Order: sequence, then C-alpha cells, then structure tokens
Amino acid sequence: MTIPAYGEWNGKKYDNRHGGAFDRGSADSWYDRGRNPHYYVGGTGTSDRVEDLTPEEVEAYNAGYDYNERFGGKKDWG
Repeated sequence: MTIPAYGEWNGKKYDNRHGGAFDRGSADSWYDRGRNPHYYVGGTGTSDRVEDLTPEEVEAYNAGYDYNERFGGKKDWG
C-alpha cells in the first residue's frame, strides 16, 4: 500500500510525511491518545520533537486527528 504524500480533510490538503503534524495527529487518534499537538522535524522518535506549533501546524495536527476519528480505526491492544 502506498501512503499518499498528502492527507485531505474538509477539502484541504495537508503534508502527510511521516513525523509531520497531520501524521502525528492521525497517529494519536489511532492509538487512542488525547490531542497533544506536536510533530517531528524528521522521522518520528528519531529527530527533534516540536511542541511550539504555528496555528497552521496545529490545524494540520487537528485535521489528521479528526480524519482518523472519522475514517480510521483504533489500535487493537488485545
């Protein structure tokens, strides 16, 4: 399966790179974590974590979270 280079929510496209804000929002939703806007400069867990986001970055994080809440699933811990 190929992951698209962008995520789309409410008619707007967001960068979907691994570690980016949209990706991290969708991952937090997938793992049933609360909202905690952040992203990684490079790869997740292997680069600096950014928590002081611009309004556009917070929007991308929330779009990823909302997208997964609507269309994604949740991690099955069983």
